[in-house]
Amino acid sequence: MSAPHALWTSMLPADTTFAPDRVAVGAAGHRIAFADGSTRLCATSGLWNVPLGFGNPAVAEAVSRASRDASYLSLFRAPHRYAEHAADALIDLAGSLRYRRVIFSTSGGAANDAAMKLVRQYWAQKGRRDRTISVGLRGSYHGTMYGSHALSGDDLLQSVYAVDRRSVRHVSAHDDGEELATLMAREGSRVASVVVEPILGSGAHALSDAFVDRLLALREEYGFLVVADEVATGFGRTGTMFATDTWPAAPDVLILSKALTNGAMGAAALLVGQEIAVAFTDGGWTFVHGETQAGTPMCAAAILAVIDELRRIDVESATQALAVELQNLVRSWKTEQLIADSTGRGCFVGLALRDEHGQELSGAAVLRVVSAIADHGVVVHPVPSAIELIPAYGFGAPELREVDTAVRAGLAEARGALS
Repeated sequence: MSAPHALWTSMLPADTTFAPDRVAVGAAGHRIAFADGSTRLCATSGLWNVPLGFGNPAVAEAVSRASRDASYLSLFRAPHRYAEHAADALIDLAGSLRYRRVIFSTSGGAANDAAMKLVRQYWAQKGRRDRTISVGLRGSYHGTMYGSHALSGDDLLQSVYAVDRRSVRHVSAHDDGEELATLMAREGSRVASVVVEPILGSGAHALSDAFVDRLLALREEYGFLVVADEVATGFGRTGTMFATDTWPAAPDVLILSKALTNGAMGAAALLVGQEIAVAFTDGGWTFVHGETQAGTPMCAAAILAVIDELRRIDVESATQALAVELQNLVRSWKTEQLIADSTGRGCFVGLALRDEHGQELSGAAVLRVVSAIADHGVVVHPVPSAIELIPAYGFGAPELREVDTAVRAGLAEARGALS
């Protein structure tokens, strides 16, 4: 192992060191190159960020051109044309009958913070300062900014960081909304918003139709706002442009990031529905939120290029076809009992892993499985007791064969971790 560098890597012990075959030096197409000269197929779309492939030429050229024409313009107290065009394009893509305004941000976590502020201000300015509670789902992940860290439903050392959760509640996503209904009966008049991932990023657990129906019915009954965090599911990942496109009614706020720029720029966006947008406009209210790097010309250029590329490849048809092939693989692994179960939807799949006694794997054991699969040439994503496959939209039969071979070999090699 090499000596530690100054870089402090995310989500690993601070003394972790890395061999050259784990230090990335480049990425192109669907592959990552490493310092030892090896390459691996990335089956995570670059942590969901790069569904159009690393170094997508259209996105790269758009960003490069914007960097020459207007390397930086701010959205503090003034617009610029690049951001205006990107916002209009996002509303056109998501539906002008569903959303009215766009607030740019810099990451999914920061956007979740902004959404929590936005809905609380909405209620405060309407004379309901008591409506401050944000409800999230257990097992959800919304980021590790101060507000989004509080909202995330996994144990992420919130108590260690003194994260303020006094105005946050968490309910189950797996009971068709019963626990949410119970919470509303007790505190519904104080709830500002319910924030949900259509597919929970930690484990790829999709919300059931029954849960969504109950959520929307409770919104009608109690008046809270619904925020859909589609950081992971947006832009075709589940087979529709947005996972919430299949809902009977739209959320009040849609949060987007990751695929928004194909990973070319740090960016996020809040698409704000009519109720909130009209209230702020009619009331002349100021939303006190700004991020220096939000909505820059290069971010906006990347967004516009991504939207063009998604339309060029007919992303919904492409991901629906890829999902069929991916599910064929999953069924074969389940039939052969290589995995215990599968979760997810479309091109977002979780593979549940158990040991020989049927017990869930520890985090360390899951990481050993991920490492073994990487040794056989494919990068997959670890989550509690499972791994996730999040393929880029350009995957074809050759890439899926690579995934199949590596998953089989990696699971066999890591059998000791499963026993």
